[in-house]
Amino acid sequence: MRSIRLLLPALTVAALVLPVAAPAQARPADPSPPAGWAITGAGLTWTAPAPVPPGGAAVEFWEGDRLLGVPGTSADLRTYTLPGAGFDDVDELQVRVSGRRLDAEEPAPASTASIGEPPALSPAGEVDPGKPGPFATRTGEYELDPITAPGYAVPLEMRAVVVAPTGAPGRRPLALFLHGRHVTCYNGTQVLLEWPCPAPAEPVPSHRGYLQAQRLLASQGYVTVSVSANSVNAQDTLDVESGAGARSALVRAHLARWADWAGAGRAAAPEVVRAAPVADLGAVFLVGHSRGGEGVNRAAVDSVSPPPQGDPVRWTVKGTLLIGPTIFGHNPAPDVPSATILPGCDGDVSDLQGQLSVDGTRGVSRGAALHSALYVVGANHNFFNTEWTPGQAEAPANDDFPVTWTDAVCSPGTPTRLTAEQQQNAGATYIAAAARLFVAGDRRVLPLLDGSGVRAPSADPARVLAHAVGGARSPFVVPDETTSASGSARVCAQVSADAAAACVDPAAARPSPHFVRFNRVVPESGRFAVALRWTADGQSSTVRPGAPVSLAGSRHLALRLAVPPNTTANRFDVAVTDAAGRRAQLGTVALDGLPATERLSARWAQEVRVPLPARGIDLRRVAELELVPHGDSGEAWLIDAHGWAPGLPDPRPVALPRVDVGALTVEEGDSGTRTVHFPVSVTGDGAGSVRVLVQGEDGAYTEQLVAIEPGQHEVAIPVQVTGNTRWSFGAKRVVLAKAVKGAVVGRYTDRLTVPNDDPEPTVTATPVVGEVAEGGTLTWRVTLSSVADSNVTVAGRPIAPGGVELSTTDVDEVWFRQRVSREEPLPSRPLSSTGLGVTAYFQRGQVSVDVSVLTVADAEVEPTERIRFDLATRTPGSIGTTVFGTVTDGPAG
Repeated sequence: MRSIRLLLPALTVAALVLPVAAPAQARPADPSPPAGWAITGAGLTWTAPAPVPPGGAAVEFWEGDRLLGVPGTSADLRTYTLPGAGFDDVDELQVRVSGRRLDAEEPAPASTASIGEPPALSPAGEVDPGKPGPFATRTGEYELDPITAPGYAVPLEMRAVVVAPTGAPGRRPLALFLHGRHVTCYNGTQVLLEWPCPAPAEPVPSHRGYLQAQRLLASQGYVTVSVSANSVNAQDTLDVESGAGARSALVRAHLARWADWAGAGRAAAPEVVRAAPVADLGAVFLVGHSRGGEGVNRAAVDSVSPPPQGDPVRWTVKGTLLIGPTIFGHNPAPDVPSATILPGCDGDVSDLQGQLSVDGTRGVSRGAALHSALYVVGANHNFFNTEWTPGQAEAPANDDFPVTWTDAVCSPGTPTRLTAEQQQNAGATYIAAAARLFVAGDRRVLPLLDGSGVRAPSADPARVLAHAVGGARSPFVVPDETTSASGSARVCAQVSADAAAACVDPAAARPSPHFVRFNRVVPESGRFAVALRWTADGQSSTVRPGAPVSLAGSRHLALRLAVPPNTTANRFDVAVTDAAGRRAQLGTVALDGLPATERLSARWAQEVRVPLPARGIDLRRVAELELVPHGDSGEAWLIDAHGWAPGLPDPRPVALPRVDVGALTVEEGDSGTRTVHFPVSVTGDGAGSVRVLVQGEDGAYTEQLVAIEPGQHEVAIPVQVTGNTRWSFGAKRVVLAKAVKGAVVGRYTDRLTVPNDDPEPTVTATPVVGEVAEGGTLTWRVTLSSVADSNVTVAGRPIAPGGVELSTTDVDEVWFRQRVSREEPLPSRPLSSTGLGVTAYFQRGQVSVDVSVLTVADAEVEPTERIRFDLATRTPGSIGTTVFGTVTDGPAG
């Protein structure tokens, strides 16, 4: 079996072919990158002082506010390398995870004058799903032959832990758990991201981290299985989808085996499966954590609208529960009910992008499936899995909320921060709540998930706030291009670089989980909310949908309103007006902001409701929503408003037409601009629309709203390609797709690749200062034969020059340390025996760069010393050049 280890190639998000700058003059001698960074023959590299635990959020390289790409990582999780990265300013280089800097200590946020109190415990619901059921449980494991996945060099392991009820009659529903991205191997305190694990390292058993929730569900009559995904975790940096499709394939491979074992293949099932009740594959519940959340969401999409040439689907997914999920693709399964846990102290997926698992379902299909968000105050990302929790895990584990931060809300020991055990109790309770509602159909559980404001006592003391869309709701104000607003309200763009149009300041570090960008960085149109800002008591805000809306049959008006964190007693009078101008005052709503510091994504919408009148206005034609805030000044954000009715309709999932983004490689050519057609496939039949975003040659994205017609099986997306005769790394331009209406998206992204077809510039070098007395600076001018469209790295190591060689103590010690990895000048030794490297880094369009060696003077009498560098580009077989320098004894003249 092949092993994935060491350096993984990078997924480059930024385009590599960019406009050519005018040829530049030679820049100052050899500027060095910031500490930890290196420009090497392998690319742009950052070395962390200690291993960086992998998580759901991607490690990203940035230049200021521009994403350079997602680097590959070494197996020891310290060295991150991005091949072909083009940037202009070494001082602007940054490493970020979910917006948080890794390569520099972030300044503490401005102190918050007053941290809000934790929300009061809500009244208890009618039932408490966190209480164990009547059945004893049995635990065991199985391991099967691994499976292959497209694009993955190493097969995916088929390993799982099963917890099942004993004595439960009949076929029992099946709950499958999928963990997220974590270290894969450990040896004592050393952790690795590698698969299979090299001896003597052992696999990290992340799949055993949900045993508490598995035992709770099993006691209530569910057969549960938690599957291992270490092989995906070790390889998903290679994957343009960050592993979403591979994780879905893994989930579906296990479900296919369980379908076999529920039928004619039961005699061949593993012993733990034969000892369990027969699983009911018509009642499947999927639980996914972190990237596992995005994986099970994709598995739900792939089960309802199967991928092309996929195996038969022999199961029915009744619902999903997502824990701190990533949703890089912004394509939730619209017709499969879901609940999403958002940890208020998530230090990994800290933008809480999983909120789009709820918001992104609106308007895509019929809207009958319930989608719930559960904001858990004081919960972090990792501790929902015991194998990611210090003191409980077999392997080394950590608190993902940085322990170096002193935070009034999320540091351990604060009144709002949950302990690991409290967090795991809350997680297990709400996993069981979702299973009980979506699979067992117990509607007594619905108020725990739909924003009705009740709690499950088994989760105490956790404060779990809920809101929802779908179900028995009727859309009223779901802001779009036709929505208008007046008074102290304005329709705002959820994702915009324009501060005047945006709902919140685009520069805000943690704007709102409702306003997360597609694929982390891509702006998009079509996403709106309503911003309220008032400066006087009673200043009215009026919002109008594009046309009057029927709320007939609804009992309440449900609003999802976000208010600033730590604020109290935000009060709004709510009224509606029908198309004939008749106005009805509905009541007053009040809500407090969530407790938070500036590090947290706590501008999260809470659900509030007011009753609708039985008479006095025409609920079949409601035309306006009015909000009148109390207080002299303030702000809030209306995400949407729906008519609410009790109960829950059958979601009736249907196979919507499915869109999958393909890949395309085209020749660059020497001149001219031509249009090529990027392939996007359509499976199934029906009418719908998707938004396609295409990265241009300048790195910016353009949008196309694409209509899917019945019977259509391919969409050709026009993309322009410009040829030239300048060398580059070649272009890798991203194409993204997002469902808008009447369709689903499976594979949401791939790339247009335009390989370079031009010769690389040749390298020459001439001495500027080729001979100095000790203490002087040797300088050579390195020149390219022609302008290039990509940054060019010319690097070299010292070679024994013949004669007396310059030593480590003959050069400036700071200069030396900046150009080696963990080496010291002492003991003195020839430079050619060290790992010293010099680099001439050419920005796009630049043709000359100076490279220097800083020498030092000493009191010793020495012979004339020499140094030699062989300089070449990183391209294998490239023809380089040799430079020599001479240092004479005595002070610099």
